[in-house]
Amino acid sequence: MTIQTTTHLNFRGDARAALEFYQSVFGGHVVINTYSDFGMPADLPGADKVVFGLVAAENGFRVMGYDIPGHTEGSITGGGSTRRENGTTVTDQALFVSIGSDTLEELTGYWEALAVDAVVIEPLAASAWSAGFGMLTDRFGVTWSINVTPAQ
Repeated sequence: MTIQTTTHLNFRGDARAALEFYQSVFGGHVVINTYSDFGMPADLPGADKVVFGLVAAENGFRVMGYDIPGHTEGSITGGGSTRRENGTTVTDQALFVSIGSDTLEELTGYWEALAVDAVVIEPLAASAWSAGFGMLTDRFGVTWSINVTPAQ
């Protein structure tokens, strides 16, 4: 028996833009269904928002997202902030999305794309435990932890 976990992100009105952005970064395909696709009258506020969204790529990347009904302020829920202080990560966020690859070259491309309009917490660089580690909060409020993980 096997299981698969997929991060599910909750947005406040900008799930479509976030999912399309992640698909442009990681490739694969995007599925977006709106509340009106599942029966909400199209003339109601929020009917065009995402009730089910998925990005799935051949490289193993998967993320889901949706817009919380009635919330249109933008930015992911559970926001908060993350920063590096005295060599430690200080945060009040409930989660980070972590990606790893066995090469710095592959991660650098993802990093550069995610870093556009992002807040860089820790620049992507060699660290004591990895050939490359970096952390940033993207324009949608999602914090990414990126790490070179040697093949086993």
